[in-house]
Amino acid sequence: MQTRFTLRQLEYLVAVGRFGSISLAAEHLAVSPPSISNAIAQLEAEFGLPMFVRKHAQGMALTQAGRALMTQASAVLDAARALSNLADLHNGTVRGELNLGCLLTFAQIIVPRLRRAFTEAYPEVTFHQFQNHQTGLIDALREAVLDVAITYDLMIPADMEFVELAVLPPYAILAKSHPLAAKPSLTMAELAPNPMILLDLPQSSSYFLSLFEQAKLSPNIVERTQDMAVVHSLVGNDFGYSIANTRPFAETAPDGKPLAFVPISGAVKPMRMGVLSTAGGKSSLTVRSFVDLCRKLLDQELLAQITVRAKP
Repeated sequence: MQTRFTLRQLEYLVAVGRFGSISLAAEHLAVSPPSISNAIAQLEAEFGLPMFVRKHAQGMALTQAGRALMTQASAVLDAARALSNLADLHNGTVRGELNLGCLLTFAQIIVPRLRRAFTEAYPEVTFHQFQNHQTGLIDALREAVLDVAITYDLMIPADMEFVELAVLPPYAILAKSHPLAAKPSLTMAELAPNPMILLDLPQSSSYFLSLFEQAKLSPNIVERTQDMAVVHSLVGNDFGYSIANTRPFAETAPDGKPLAFVPISGAVKPMRMGVLSTAGGKSSLTVRSFVDLCRKLLDQELLAQITVRAKP
């Protein structure tokens, strides 16, 4: 039987089903909303079934038939990707798409450099970058929205594989004028009584708080935010200090206030940065090539730029 639909149309169907919105699906796929609308209309005409209920204020909701067709469409797309990966593996070609997720804290510091190097080395790959918190990254990997993610080893589920790239110790961020900013290193006991700005991202905040729990201390949290730029600005204006593991290249907050980065001494647990994928997710030659490039680029020189370490 001759089919009158394409893999691209199935991709659009799955994207709208996952995002619940044509505009969000179009943004994710970097295509125009009319292209997706037309594809959905053509599929509904081909199958003779309505696949979505259009809700003006609430987006698109899958019908019962739409959910069944989306499940099968996802399986068809997975099989097509596996076939393409097999061919690429045999002919040694790195091409296709790479959907990379990263923690919000990595988005401005590490990923753009890795992306530039990868796209220059493999110009036949279409690279898409997405930012999210840890829970969002894991969900997106499971739903195959992402191929791979750069993140920390925070609560890694059993169905995920984590390849370590670097060990990043925690450090304190302070205003340059802060009384503790001139010290060569700081202990958790020195930090605890001072006002703290907490980077309050899912799972990341638990790690920061665990540093105090490990030292049997309680932090003096005066502000919480999920935006690292806001953390830097609040710290730069001396509303408190904060703790992080990845240092920005600039030594000023977004509003120009100078910052100080002081290593934390003592038995503090570091973060481990690495590449996260579903079990077997690194079978793609494109993904394996990206992991190899990450290992090469995250050398001692780059790590020295993004970390703050206490002197032995």
